[in-house]
Amino acid sequence: MDRLWSPWRHAYITATDPRPAGCVFCLAADLHQADRSLVVADGTHAFVILNLYPYNSGHLMVVPRRHLDSLGLATADELQEIMALVRDAELVLAEVYRPAGLNVGMNLGRAAGAGIADHLHVHLVPRWDGDTNFVTVIGETRVLPEALATTAGRLRPAFARLRDARR
Repeated sequence: MDRLWSPWRHAYITATDPRPAGCVFCLAADLHQADRSLVVADGTHAFVILNLYPYNSGHLMVVPRRHLDSLGLATADELQEIMALVRDAELVLAEVYRPAGLNVGMNLGRAAGAGIADHLHVHLVPRWDGDTNFVTVIGETRVLPEALATTAGRLRPAFARLRDARR
């Protein structure tokens, strides 16, 4: 019998109130928060964060700092930086994970599948040929070969190198 281990989920499944009060993206955007362990890159108007429940290793989200639920509410500067960070995330994922492809997208509104519908975010999911296997399809389980802290440790230096190269 094969076993799938995901010890980092224990705190989530045993907590009486696993979600922090308020918007998780607004909390992560706060540069003064003690725990920003999922944030891998910061901009002025937006930031890049790991998805706490990734579809694949390296699953990132680009999130505006300002709490908004629609592209129509974003300023030109916010839109420009969001897209620049999406580009940077693509480059970093290509360098660090070498995926065969990448899903990039947004779910605007709960009916469209947004898990956090009231704060806009762009998903970047690395993909490899054959990465959707029987476990995902039949067992509704994802097998991730890497803990989130390891993912963050691999991505942060690549984002820093990219930032420094542009200075």
